[in-house]
Amino acid sequence: MEPSGEQVPLSGGVHGPAALRELVELALTAMEVGAERRGGPIPAGEPEALARQFEGAFGYVWDSTESGEKADEDALLRLTELLAYGSADPADPSCAAHLHGPPLAVAVAADLAVSALNPSLDSWDQAPAATALETALIGELAELVGYRPESAAGVLTSGGTESNLMGLMLARDQVLGGGRSVELDGLPAGARPRIFASEAAHFSVQRAAALLGLGERAVVTVPVDRELRMDPDRLADSLAASVADGATPIAVVATAGTTDTGGIDPLHAIADLAAEYDAWLHADAAYGGGALLSDRLAPLLDGIARADSVALDWHKLGWQPAAAGVFLVRRAQTYASLARRAVYLNPADDEQAGYPSLLGLSLRTTRRADAFKIAVTLRTFGRRGLGRLVDTCHELACSAAAAIRAEPALDLHCEPILSTVVFRYLPTCPVPPGPLGPAAADRSADQFADRFNAELRRVLLREGRAVVGRTELPGTGPGRVRLKLTLLNPNTSAAEVAALLDTVVRTGRELERNI
Repeated sequence: MEPSGEQVPLSGGVHGPAALRELVELALTAMEVGAERRGGPIPAGEPEALARQFEGAFGYVWDSTESGEKADEDALLRLTELLAYGSADPADPSCAAHLHGPPLAVAVAADLAVSALNPSLDSWDQAPAATALETALIGELAELVGYRPESAAGVLTSGGTESNLMGLMLARDQVLGGGRSVELDGLPAGARPRIFASEAAHFSVQRAAALLGLGERAVVTVPVDRELRMDPDRLADSLAASVADGATPIAVVATAGTTDTGGIDPLHAIADLAAEYDAWLHADAAYGGGALLSDRLAPLLDGIARADSVALDWHKLGWQPAAAGVFLVRRAQTYASLARRAVYLNPADDEQAGYPSLLGLSLRTTRRADAFKIAVTLRTFGRRGLGRLVDTCHELACSAAAAIRAEPALDLHCEPILSTVVFRYLPTCPVPPGPLGPAAADRSADQFADRFNAELRRVLLREGRAVVGRTELPGTGPGRVRLKLTLLNPNTSAAEVAALLDTVVRTGRELERNI
């Protein structure tokens, strides 16, 4: 087939910037149309009905012409409108279920620049400026958590799951190495490694243990208090029992900001115990790390600098487009087992000649320059500017807690720590008929409350009224289901949060009438 001779509008080509500007404006217009069609925080309707609306919309369309492919000149406009219509809008005050916040406009613009320039951080010659920028940013973030930038190291990741995997992989290699290379030879014969994490720790800890060949049962869960903070006395008991049973503690995971309550484990006490047992301390601060930006909340993370590794996520309390995860280690030499040499990417003579490579810092090869949007945001707002946004979200959570306490139909689980509020609706539940004792009646009431709150959330979703989170408290048995507000939009007002809670209450009462 002969070339058509038409010039394709590549972003970096001669005709690229003008075409890109036109296409961006088109996409923004389509987003506005789609959001107007949606008319709320999430499109109303059952998931199956919504899926049917999109059947075939994202597929290729073929015809029988010689070229085989039929162009869809309106694809960007049409599909962007569909995406906007079918999205949960994190900027809507009634969208408050997850750690999924509205990105700052300047970060979105910076992310567009990265997409257009398309640097890849697996070699210097694909990303000269981005390599230097990420290195500088990692130094600044290391200093933010209390590490010495000159001796720390780190990398941008896809998020907390990847960062937790990296921390536990280095823990395995460092603690079980003993003069041998675990990454080359595998686990020592007879090794029984154990990882200790709270009952409220992120599920990625178990996933990492499985991926590392340790098995999910290698993770020992430690009880938590009402705010979902690890109990250090129970951790001490678990460590001692594991050692007495012949197992080897390789890591303790301290959670600095649980996904439900924002609970922050007692970092100093946990660090003391990890050091006593020569275990690696990994701090999962994917959520709570944002508190380091706030003068008011930063003291909650006192002790995080004692961790051997730290996970941060700036797409949570940092308002970045996903993904913007960060992994840091206190001592760069502990990164040794990740080092890799690929002759087509980072030949030794290039590095000796002064061309640096970040390949050995990441689990990924091709990697976009996610550091750029974070750097632009930090330069635009500064730590104090971002800290004020963190404080605003914390104040919103406190305001929501006060509104819940004042509403008899709602039950607050605990006071907010960061920006999440855990609560439940209290349905009217008569004591079941029959010869049931008080304990059985209580269990029945708890089961009803669990089912009611779960359905209440689904009604809010189906009708497009609100996006409210659902979780379950640690433990067993009924009475653990809770609703959750995750308040990450600093432009939301206290009145809008109160209106969201009022929507929950009105919907709950409607649901009770229909039972």
